Amino acid sequence: MLKATISADIFKDTVDALSALVTECRLHFSETEVWARAVDTANVAMIILTLKKEAFSQYEATTGEIGLDIAKLKNTYSMMGKASDIRLEHPEGANKIEVTFEGYHYSITLLDSNTIKKDPNAPGIQLPGQVTISGSELYNVIKSASIVSDKIWFAIEPENKEFVLYAEGDSDNIRRAFSAGEVIASNWESAKSLFSIDYLKDMGKVMSHAEKVTIDLGVDHPVKFSFEIAGGNGQVEYLLAPRIEAD
Repeated sequence: MLKATISADIFKDTVDALSALVTECRLHFSETEVWARAVDTANVAMIILTLKKEAFSQYEATTGEIGLDIAKLKNTYSMMGKASDIRLEHPEGANKIEVTFEGYHYSITLLDSNTIKKDPNAPGIQLPGQVTISGSELYNVIKSASIVSDKIWFAIEPENKEFVLYAEGDSDNIRRAFSAGEVIASNWESAKSLFSIDYLKDMGKVMSHAEKVTIDLGVDHPVKFSFEIAGGNGQVEYLLAPRIEAD
């Protein structure tokens, strides 16, 4: 059972964070939080999302799980004002979630959780390098790099104390170096990995709204992006597998 009220902004930020990678997911809820963990169909990227009950203006729940069609939730945006309060209700045992706001009432059929890919295990890998930068700055670099190539290098250079992103195309290239003075926080351990820009563009749109994004990086290892939503009452982690280039 779930009965909750949430602002339109937080609702949209949450759904957008999920839709950047998946079209469906299992949503879990308890007395204290709502959470989801899912991977994309190619098993290249993962999202771990948590919303504390404090992210809601009203929240009542018992432990449970439902299957969400993310696209159907996004379809409710068109009539949703920025100042809307969104009422979400899932009665115990029902196969629908009720979404109510500004006189509108959507009754959205849930997916069978058994048909949705099982929740992945969160990887326990320890990544040596870490930097924290503005989400909008990160997205700007990703967008700029997409003009040149479909992949981008992330590198931490401890000798220069720089966080570097660069892309190389057939004839053009782009490089953006963040100096120690430009990053919010850092752990200057050497790291370098290559990633798909297609995935990063979708994640980047979501991360662009974050005041700061913490990036954990290794050598030819997945990258982890961590940032807050819902005024600090929610947390999103994206993990993206690297592209390994043949010598």
